[in-house]
Amino acid sequence: MNNEYLERAKQRITDPEILAVVVSRRAKQLAKKESRPMVKCPDPDATPLDIALLEIAEGLLSYEFEDEEAKDEKGAGK
Repeated sequence: MNNEYLERAKQRITDPEILAVVVSRRAKQLAKKESRPMVKCPDPDATPLDIALLEIAEGLLSYEFEDEEAKDEKGAGK
């Protein structure tokens, strides 16, 4: 894991638990080739984890929480 990318990503997503979830989900997508990288990584030996961290650091990948009202509305429509 590239520590520089990690430190930069921590500036974008400050909660370590959320950062871990976002990075691991994105790295899994990249490893399974479900999607293509959004950045060109300068390191030829970069792992999917490094690429996911760099995407976050560059501001290309973020997260959002669904609010409780939206969850309730979706559940009521079933």
